Amino acid sequence: MIPELKKNTEQKMQKSVEALKTNLGKVRTGRAHAGLLDHVMVDYYGNPTPVNQVANVSLIDARTIGVQPWEKPMIAKIEKAIRDSDLGLNPSTMGDVVRVPMPMLTEERRKDLIKVVRGEAEEARIAIRNLRRDANNSLKEAVKAKEVSEDDERRAQDDVQKLTDRYIAEADKLLAQKEQELMQI
Repeated sequence: MIPELKKNTEQKMQKSVEALKTNLGKVRTGRAHAGLLDHVMVDYYGNPTPVNQVANVSLIDARTIGVQPWEKPMIAKIEKAIRDSDLGLNPSTMGDVVRVPMPMLTEERRKDLIKVVRGEAEEARIAIRNLRRDANNSLKEAVKAKEVSEDDERRAQDDVQKLTDRYIAEADKLLAQKEQELMQI
């Protein structure tokens, strides 16, 4: 029972860190990267579809993303979807390519983005701590039901705490990397 509990807890903590990675990837820095538009949805014949499934997304230069739709009628829809997204980007069409220039981030905007990033990291830490609490509660219930001994429970709680510390440190490392990325000019 205890090894299975630890394995499940570790998998869930890993998923929390992965979710943090995904959320941090959505916060834009001054540089362009094709993954920035991954969560932008385009109306594709009535179905919301990610941009990268209706167009070729590539980097034109360090500050410009190029989006080349596979179908001509999609140009206007892609441009509108990018403009309406929460990214604060202003795309323009040049022929059959939608150009998405990345504006320079002001110092104030950088600090706001760092606050957002810290909030995301704190949510991940809270999720990891909640998983620790759930695992410890399961261990206490197992002791009450006489399924495991108190010594085994203590050892398992120590192991769960080590897992918690490891994944919180991983979340903090991701946060530090993103903050450094945001403060680069």
